[in-house]
Amino acid sequence: MLYTFVPVLLLRTLIAGSALSIVVACAAEPITPITQATPSQPTTTITEVKPDKPAEAEPEQQSFAEWRAAFRNEALQAGISALVFDRAFAGITPDPSIITADRSQPEFTRPVWQYLDGALSQQRVDGGKRLLSQHRATLDGIEARYGVDRNTLVAIWGLESSFGQIMGDKDVIRSLATLAHEGRRPGFAKSQLLAALEILEHGDVAAGQLRGSWAGAMGQTQFIPTTYNTHAVDFDGDGRRDIWSSSADALASAAHYLQASGWKAGQPWGFEVSLPEGFDYAMADSSIRKPLAEWRQLSLNGLPAGMDEASASLLLPAGYRGPAFLVLDNFRAILRYNNSSSYALAIGLLSERFDGAGKVRASWPQGEQPLSRSERLELQERLSNQGFDPGAADGIIGANTRNAIRSFQQQLGWPADGHPTQELLGRLRAEP
Repeated sequence: MLYTFVPVLLLRTLIAGSALSIVVACAAEPITPITQATPSQPTTTITEVKPDKPAEAEPEQQSFAEWRAAFRNEALQAGISALVFDRAFAGITPDPSIITADRSQPEFTRPVWQYLDGALSQQRVDGGKRLLSQHRATLDGIEARYGVDRNTLVAIWGLESSFGQIMGDKDVIRSLATLAHEGRRPGFAKSQLLAALEILEHGDVAAGQLRGSWAGAMGQTQFIPTTYNTHAVDFDGDGRRDIWSSSADALASAAHYLQASGWKAGQPWGFEVSLPEGFDYAMADSSIRKPLAEWRQLSLNGLPAGMDEASASLLLPAGYRGPAFLVLDNFRAILRYNNSSSYALAIGLLSERFDGAGKVRASWPQGEQPLSRSERLELQERLSNQGFDPGAADGIIGANTRNAIRSFQQQLGWPADGHPTQELLGRLRAEP
């Protein structure tokens, strides 16, 4: 649901407003390179118009009927039968609420510790424990086949759909047709729409039952259609890959996806560590991966014995003033599900809470006020004006922006953790 980002029913009320810009909480394509940052949107090139040459009028957008007719031809050429297409599109009109959701950009986000408080609620922990017991036999089989531990699967189940209770009630064909016709990413929406038609062609679900979030994420594990087609499985043996009403199919499909995303059986997702005095915070970068043996040599406390060859990155979700975590391959696999470090951290901690662990020891900097979207845009623009390269000013704190922040922090002699703060923005405002 990342789409990979994702952040989708994420909006799903359960995890809206992550401090690290969760875009879509759904399983996205495993071929997308893993990154903790949401991909930046392309910038628009503005061309100067000379006075003696009037600007050309932009071509009028196709009507929905015209777009539908053209898309029907494409779908039929791609192997969708006319019968399936016409049944799926019977009575379909654009949904204005989908465009509103697609274009909404919240000004404010919650800090990561507030997000975790909601994600790790006692109600969710208790529900997960109950379902771990209730579905023990099914989870035994899934673990044996895919090597993904049950606690992680149930944690994903809980955050994605509140254990199957909140899956979205939008018509997936209508949602994706609306987005393909006039959404921000029509090409992506069209690819998902074709994949949704393939699901109907295959017969796993009837058109009237193909329901999900406004962005097209579906079922108890919130798969987008392309991921459904490549990774959904029929685990209960009824001949259909039913991630809507079969918890066995949904959990096994999530396990299949994580397995394909590089899950390492028997390894933890990561663990909390404490850093020594004078530590170089610039090493808190997802692109820097070291064997645990090398991290151990840097005098980090809290590392478990063994696993010296396991590759880990240092995560500071609230900057150097907050908790620190070393995260391993399984954390990166969870990021393939939803490309947000807040989400992956919540999954890891929730999976441990089911066994009575998963408590963060270090304190969060709760007096810190996260930057609003307009402040993040201003931060990027000011970094660029000072000669740093944060990438496109899009309000998303991705890898390029973090690198630019680190460079500015190093210039100031501050801890170079790459974390955006009000203090940092204030200093940029004071620069000539």
